[in-house]
Amino acid sequence: MGAYGGSRSLASLAPRPAGEAGEAGETAPRPAGETAPRPAGETPARSRAYDVAAAVTDPEMPMLTLADLGVLRDVRVDGDGAVTATITPTYSGCPAMAAMRDDLVRVLRGAGFAEVRVDVALDPPWSSDWITERGRRALETHGLSAPGPVREGATDAGPVALTLAPTRRTLRCPRCGSAETEVLSEFGPTPCTAVYRCTACAEPFEHVKEI
Repeated sequence: MGAYGGSRSLASLAPRPAGEAGEAGETAPRPAGETAPRPAGETPARSRAYDVAAAVTDPEMPMLTLADLGVLRDVRVDGDGAVTATITPTYSGCPAMAAMRDDLVRVLRGAGFAEVRVDVALDPPWSSDWITERGRRALETHGLSAPGPVREGATDAGPVALTLAPTRRTLRCPRCGSAETEVLSEFGPTPCTAVYRCTACAEPFEHVKEI
């Protein structure tokens, strides 16, 4: 999710619970009773292709699938069996897009779909509000603070007010739950995260920024 090449997030170094995703590009098992958001009007081939694509993990935050991150917009299977997956970057120019595209092509071909295409849709722009509840729980399980709502009361029409003042957030430590936190840096191991410290348990943690 938006990391520059060569960097690794704190999340990628944190221990993972049994059954969670490992290296980038692996598919993540989904707990019983939880399903990825699914498009309407499915055929068996489309359903299978969507399940395969939806389980691909984010290259920098492998506890999140592309479906849980909200970047997987659609999966289409044409009459000749060709698959087209549509994804939206977390922000324009996100360097993780190439890895996402390559992982989608690799796993879909591995699942038996010979022809695979990945399209990029920029409209509507991605929002951290698109992260699923399962994704938010996965972030917290791995010691990251999930983003708060940004769409509440917002409209899609501009203008967008900008300020030079520091970003104020109300968040809790994902380790001990304390609201006593302080920002250390607005830029973490990836551009999508800020680094905070809990003044109660003294542990640093990453916060996924609201976009």
